[in-house]
Amino acid sequence: MKKLGKILLAAILICATLTPVMANAATPYKTYTVDGYGYVTETQTAYTPYETIEKIGEQAFVTPVDLCLDEDGLMYIADSGLKKIIVADSEGNFLHYIGEGILNAPTGVYVSADKRIYVADKGAKLVYVFNEAGEVIETYGKPTSPIYGADLDFKPMKIVANESGTLYLICEGNTNGIVQISPVDGGTFLGYFGTNFTNLSAMAILQRMILSDAQRAKLLSNIPSTPTNLAIDEKGLIYTVTQGDGDYSLKKLNIAGNNLIVPDAYDEQCAAVTTGNFKNIYVASSNGYVYEYNSEGELLFVFGGRDDGRQRVGLCSKVEAIAVDKQDRIYLLDSDKKQVNIYEPTEFTNLLHEALELYAKGRYEESMEPLTKVLEMNTLFDYANKAMGRAYLQIEDYDNALKYARLSKDLDGYSDSYWEIRNLWLKNNLVTAFFVIVALVILVKVLKYLQAKKGIFNPIKKAWRKVSDKTLYQQVRYSTYFIKHPIDGCYGVRREGKASFLCSMILLVAFIVISIINKYYCGFLFKNVREGRYNLVQDIGSVLLIFFALTACNYLVVTIKDGEGSFKQLVSAYAYCLTPYIILMPFLIVISNMITYNEYFIIQFAMLCIYAWVLILIFMAIKEVNNYTVKETVVVIILTLFTLLIAALILFIVYVLCSQAIDFVTTVCREVVNRFE
Repeated sequence: MKKLGKILLAAILICATLTPVMANAATPYKTYTVDGYGYVTETQTAYTPYETIEKIGEQAFVTPVDLCLDEDGLMYIADSGLKKIIVADSEGNFLHYIGEGILNAPTGVYVSADKRIYVADKGAKLVYVFNEAGEVIETYGKPTSPIYGADLDFKPMKIVANESGTLYLICEGNTNGIVQISPVDGGTFLGYFGTNFTNLSAMAILQRMILSDAQRAKLLSNIPSTPTNLAIDEKGLIYTVTQGDGDYSLKKLNIAGNNLIVPDAYDEQCAAVTTGNFKNIYVASSNGYVYEYNSEGELLFVFGGRDDGRQRVGLCSKVEAIAVDKQDRIYLLDSDKKQVNIYEPTEFTNLLHEALELYAKGRYEESMEPLTKVLEMNTLFDYANKAMGRAYLQIEDYDNALKYARLSKDLDGYSDSYWEIRNLWLKNNLVTAFFVIVALVILVKVLKYLQAKKGIFNPIKKAWRKVSDKTLYQQVRYSTYFIKHPIDGCYGVRREGKASFLCSMILLVAFIVISIINKYYCGFLFKNVREGRYNLVQDIGSVLLIFFALTACNYLVVTIKDGEGSFKQLVSAYAYCLTPYIILMPFLIVISNMITYNEYFIIQFAMLCIYAWVLILIFMAIKEVNNYTVKETVVVIILTLFTLLIAALILFIVYVLCSQAIDFVTTVCREVVNRFE
């Protein structure tokens, strides 16, 4: 689901970029979120454009590349074209410059809690530390440690610092990771931090296996990508964004450099990252989209977009930096339009943030009030349902916790709630269950005694014998023998008349019915479809199509490869091969509704055994019905799959040609009608 959500989100954002967004003047964009199934859905507007700052005082921007806010809400804007840091208040009123006449091409700025201003100067290949008055108090150049790399240049691009003054730098062209420098002894290189991983495709791995050393040397080097930007929170955790790094585009790194989150949606063009007031995370893409996550990387909102040239307020051309003030207003620095766009949260967002804050402080019952208001505005906002369920779980109201977990598709919350409900049920009903079991045992013994003395079940047994003597019943029952003795079972299909189209259809119908029940009525933790959504025609058609397509293709191949089985025998044998699924799956469906994640492995292992059993039976059926060797069977299976692929390709071509023919005829008919009119 996560992958599907990412694909859909990317598609929506691309369409939004290419197509003008229909929205009111206040919000020229739509706001999206990800639901519990991983699908992207539209939701209430989370942030509205508040103000656009195009110049500070009388100073227009030249090449603004970074933005930072201090504890008082003052803006520090690094402008490499002006070669200085512009300081302004939150409304854009000019205060003063920093680094005038000192800086060469500042590309990164960070302000610590003690008002130290850290500036990464790419042009000067230095890091400057200024005090609040704008005086240089420290300067750091290229580390002299051999671990840094003698051949590596030192071009600091972005910078943050922790409470002890340790610097974290992103340097242009340095793929080893974030450069970590301690202020001790004028700057001590501590090593690289949070290095990105490299990824090799299957084709690249195969190339490196078969090519010679000389050929491999000509291939492009597989080196990790350099982080694009970084941020630091009050606990000293480092956040990085890396363009084109997939699931790891956003990272939350602990002091050991280990990533703590994997976002459930991301943007390949992420350009900046920052943290908010409630442990939430904000990521800005270079094309103007803003993503807000909670502390676990779960997407809350995505909004914004690229300006299409109409200069609409709130849309950007190329975002370089993002910051958030104490009022949860978001600041985006746009280097192309040379302006700062400010967005303010709506009531919907403020309520959600209030709930996040209360929950983080352990005030679970209090967090329910703003969550209730959020759900009154949008009952389908799954994150609020999930948070409500987690709050109920914390106060031990497990029934409501289960309800909201199911609404939000929160599998972990559902499992935890159901675990507690099941424990309480067992405690309250264990004695009753014991006596029920004892009563059932006694009842069985009484019935056996009455059968022995009075024969009370003799009429039923007589009627059952009449049914069991029927040929169709014998053929259906033969399926249980087939799965235990496949070699003898295949012999029975070939030589003893156990093959029957009617029996095969009964087994196939049973398989379809059970697979549909499993799809829609298995345990909540195992369900992969939306609640209340049914597509029975597609479910039935897909099973029939796959079964008969594989059987037909296999029959064509075995006919060419001198197989001895007839089409009727192959259909019967393959239908018998489905018996393990038909017999065992109903039990697993029942069990899946009674277990939590702690017993999840039981269903997984059982399913693996069932599918392995079915595949082995199919292999044995192909081999024994056609009197093949093992090698011949493998060849036939490969040819069958290849034939199926060719058949699918032919059908696709026919479908395309028929569609084009229908479109042509329709167009001609319309033209004729128009001419007569």
